[in-house]
Amino acid sequence: MKTVEENVAERELNEKEKKLIELIRGTGYGEIRVAIRNGQPVLVEEVKKSFKL
Repeated sequence: MKTVEENVAERELNEKEKKLIELIRGTGYGEIRVAIRNGQPVLVEEVKKSFKL
């Protein structure tokens, strides 16, 4: 029987997951909300953005 970590490590990212990671990495500051359906991200909302002065 495989562990959860082993199962996750074997899975490939699909296009929606890749786009979500790119969006997260491109967000310098702020907060996002992600809607999930059937285990997949379907909608991302930028809740607020803050900047250091």
